[in-house]
Amino acid sequence: MSERRTQILEAAVRVIAQDGVRGLRIEKLAAAAEVSTALIYYHFKDRAGVLHAALEHINHRAQGYTDRAFAEIADPRTQVARMLLLELQDSDEVRETSIAWGELRASAVFNPDLRDPLRSTTQSWNADVELLIRQAQDSGAVGPGVDAAAAAIRLTALVEGLSERWHSASITLDAARQLLTGAIDLELRA
Repeated sequence: MSERRTQILEAAVRVIAQDGVRGLRIEKLAAAAEVSTALIYYHFKDRAGVLHAALEHINHRAQGYTDRAFAEIADPRTQVARMLLLELQDSDEVRETSIAWGELRASAVFNPDLRDPLRSTTQSWNADVELLIRQAQDSGAVGPGVDAAAAAIRLTALVEGLSERWHSASITLDAARQLLTGAIDLELRA
C-alpha cells in the first residue's frame, strides 16, 4: 500500500472515531490527511470506497495488535483470552480502532453497503476465536461440551459491548477487563 493511501486511511479512522461515519466528508478527510480531495478520489473513487477501505484498514490495525497473542503464547486457551483482552487496552491506537469499528457497525444499520463487509469481518473474527477454542478442546484445556462456535460469538460480542461501555465511561477499563476475563473463564470451563 502506498504511503499516501495509508496516510489517508489513518486520517479516515481518526475522523470516523471522532465524528462518526456521518461526519466523514471528503473535504474534512482531505484536511485531516493533509492531502487534496482529488488525491482521495484518485485512491478511493468515492466516499463509499473510503468507508470500505477504512474498514479493511481497521481490521489490519486490530490484527496487528491481536497477533501478539500468538507470538507470545503457545497455549490455545490462553491465546483466546489474550487475543480478546488485547482489544481492551489503554492505547490510542486500540481506542481509536475500537471506536471507529463501533461507528462503522452502528452505521451499517442504515447503510446496507457496509453490512456485507462487516458481516464478513465479524465472521472471520468469530472463526479465529472458534478455531482457538477447538484447539484448546483438543488439548483438554476447554471442556468437550463447550459449543466453540456459540462461545466465540458470545465472547466477541461481549468485547464489542464492553469496549463501547469503557469508551463512553460507563465502566472503567479494569472493570471491562475483569468482566471479560470472568466471561472467558465461564465460557471455556474445563
